[in-house]
Amino acid sequence: MAQLVRVLMVDDHPFIIEAYKNAIKGYNTKGLYEFTVTQAKDCKTGYEAIINEDNAQFDIAFFDLSMPTYEEKGISSGEDLALLVKERLPACKIILLTMHSEMLKINTIIKNINPNGLVIKNDLTFDELLLAFDKILKDENYYSQTVVKLVSQIPFDSNEVDVFDKQLLFHLSKGVPTADLAQFVPLADAVIEKRLTNLKAVLDIPQATHSELVQEAKNKGVI
Repeated sequence: MAQLVRVLMVDDHPFIIEAYKNAIKGYNTKGLYEFTVTQAKDCKTGYEAIINEDNAQFDIAFFDLSMPTYEEKGISSGEDLALLVKERLPACKIILLTMHSEMLKINTIIKNINPNGLVIKNDLTFDELLLAFDKILKDENYYSQTVVKLVSQIPFDSNEVDVFDKQLLFHLSKGVPTADLAQFVPLADAVIEKRLTNLKAVLDIPQATHSELVQEAKNKGVI
């Protein structure tokens, strides 16, 4: 029996919406999924789709970051809609698309929203969408190549536990082997090892195993 996947697409460019739909069709050639799609064209219609009590819970939501605003509700971007989804539908997976490719902006998006997918539109191809969709459905994160490059340049503060550290701890807690963490978090293997070592120091357990690290992180409310 096909698995039902309820998708919300919010973008003010009709051709992008069609690209999403074509990616879904291309991905579902074996009929393993039954997709239902709700479309919205701006912040207002996106807001209405999210709060509509008649709507089923969305499983995946695509948001363009820059769209016509909904001033009455203080919704000015796809970021605001993504935060609304996280509040009302915490199980929904969020994919953000943006033209922005500045390190500060990308870092802010990841810290504030921590999306399951983040794609720079200049990276966007049909194959890119298929790959992103596949990873999201498999409970993996997906960041396009420009995002991965920018993330690698973000300064690392060894005195704080940031969103990347929390992602690493989360996936470790789910049993993901250390060697596979780079599939879920957009960091190089060497950087991941450095962060795990730092986390043990921050939590005052420098000689701990990874499983002990995860347990201590849970005990101290980090995850």
